Amino acid sequence: MKILLDECVTKKLRSFLVGHDVFTVTQMKWNGFRNGNLMARAVAESFDVVITIDKNLRFQQNIQKKDLIVVVFDSPSSKIEELQKFIPQFLNQLPSFEKKNVYIITI
Repeated sequence: MKILLDECVTKKLRSFLVGHDVFTVTQMKWNGFRNGNLMARAVAESFDVVITIDKNLRFQQNIQKKDLIVVVFDSPSSKIEELQKFIPQFLNQLPSFEKKNVYIITI
């Protein structure tokens, strides 16, 4: 799957997502874009999944109108030590995720 890591997610998470095409907002040169513009660009560039820790995103965007899966890691910080804890559950649940939905992963 083609995965985009939101600006608030450390690029170090890429190494834990083996077998997927993972890009950061910085790599895409989309830094500073508002969520609506970011989601539209992600769809236009054929991303399947956006990973974020922004818990408010699901209230700010109508994801049901986007051909995209948004996954929120319910993390207290953006440190890799915290985010890597979410990877096993994310990878386990990813095959069941459907586009146009937001999924919250908690540990």
